[in-house]
Amino acid sequence: MTAPSITLTRLDVQRLERLIDSLDDSLPGVIALQTELDRADTLVGHEDVPADVVTMNSTVHCREESSGKDYHLTLVYPKDANADEGRISILAPVGSALLGLKVGQHIDWPAPGGKTLKLTLLEVESQPANGGEFRE
Repeated sequence: MTAPSITLTRLDVQRLERLIDSLDDSLPGVIALQTELDRADTLVGHEDVPADVVTMNSTVHCREESSGKDYHLTLVYPKDANADEGRISILAPVGSALLGLKVGQHIDWPAPGGKTLKLTLLEVESQPANGGEFRE
């Protein structure tokens, strides 16, 4: 499957590039994140990002298509990650895959055991960029 087009905020890109610079660039999560940043087709100011686009610290509702299971996840920086609370690191495969998606888009992401899962973004429940909250 071809990866869908994504929109990123300039502020997220700046902060994520700083994160990448602070880490070992051979780590799989860092490589995947850099790939996502490189393929962004639209960069916007944080005040101009559409409300249905996933930015850092967004809380989203998504569905894994094969199981029909719904997830409510918040995309966070590694220091704030807590899988038990649904706070997913941007360096996790599903984290970097969600960044920049728009409601209705699908992504494929690798799961443990070599399986590929299809995730559909159903809703951006909250988006700090849209609400003026720009915490790192």
